[in-house]
Amino acid sequence: MAQSVDARGLSCPQPVILTRKMLQETGGSEVAVLVDTMTQVHNCTRAAEKLGWQASYEEQDDIFELTLRKS
Repeated sequence: MAQSVDARGLSCPQPVILTRKMLQETGGSEVAVLVDTMTQVHNCTRAAEKLGWQASYEEQDDIFELTLRKS
């Protein structure tokens, strides 16, 4: 089962901080992140890629779900 971070409603830089913390602590190979804005998608994606993770996302009803996978 994938780990998850619900960062909806949080202001920057909280979504990135929570995402980085989860990626550094997780023993799994997949993390799901929920955010509200495209800016948060870009920021969390950039942070994940710097840690060696690959990112993809889907938008549904103004909520973005990032799927981060260990490279």
